Amino acid sequence: MTAHEREQLIKDINVLLHQAYDSTLDEIYALLKRIDDIDDEEDLKAITEAREDIRINGTVSWDEIQNEIRNEINKDVA
Repeated sequence: MTAHEREQLIKDINVLLHQAYDSTLDEIYALLKRIDDIDDEEDLKAITEAREDIRINGTVSWDEIQNEIRNEINKDVA
């Protein structure tokens, strides 16, 4: 989504929000809050999984990353 499309979508949503009943606004707020909470939970889960992976498998050194990049570049050139 481009910045312009995002801005237009926000404007369109805002128009609908201003026309909505109070009870509908409460429901919309609850849904948005729930989505935000789920996103937060997924982010925390991903961080926990990444930390566990590092604990089990260790980390990758910068030299290893550079070698992988070089190998990929060499494959693409060949």
